[in-house]
Amino acid sequence: MTPDEIEQLFTLPNGDFVFARWGRPIVPVVFGVEDETLQVIKGAIEAVVTVAGHKMAETDPELGANLMMFFFRNWDEILQVPNLDRMVPDLAGVVEKLKAANSNQYRAFRFDNDGGIQACFVFLRMQGALADMPADSLALGQAVQSILLWSQNAFSQKSMLAVLPENGTTILRPEIGAIIRAAYDVTLPASSNEKSHALRLFARVSQQKA
Repeated sequence: MTPDEIEQLFTLPNGDFVFARWGRPIVPVVFGVEDETLQVIKGAIEAVVTVAGHKMAETDPELGANLMMFFFRNWDEILQVPNLDRMVPDLAGVVEKLKAANSNQYRAFRFDNDGGIQACFVFLRMQGALADMPADSLALGQAVQSILLWSQNAFSQKSMLAVLPENGTTILRPEIGAIIRAAYDVTLPASSNEKSHALRLFARVSQQKA
């Protein structure tokens, strides 16, 4: 990918550049799925964390779990989750906007003092196209979108996933995996609002190919 293409992955519609990676080990918890699907989701998270060279843990000292995924049929179900409104500001207002837009997914992030990701809340309304997706594709896609703070339009034109023609296996596109690895380079800051950060990511992606 070119520096400009990398930059666009982290550029908001208003032109602002936003980049952040996790500043702590990831502790996932998943609500609303069967045990079989749960294992698929946690397996996908572990795979993406491995790509990043990051870490997972059994518990988060502040939140217990810091990557929370909620699967449900109706947005109003989210409002019934105890204490969730304390972790997601203006949760009721967010739900109303999502209902009005007929959205089927939403991610809310919390950040630490260094701007790194402290927590991520993933809400998935399992209707329509989202409900028709194979579990492995859905899980891998959500894991990728939770490992970094991407622009909401990052994958609107081209998916972060690819399907191997020989066996139909869903994989992470190699160029996206390379960006994730570069993003977790310990010499880079955990967050940045400078577009020049895309050049630093590009340089590290290029080093991977060397």
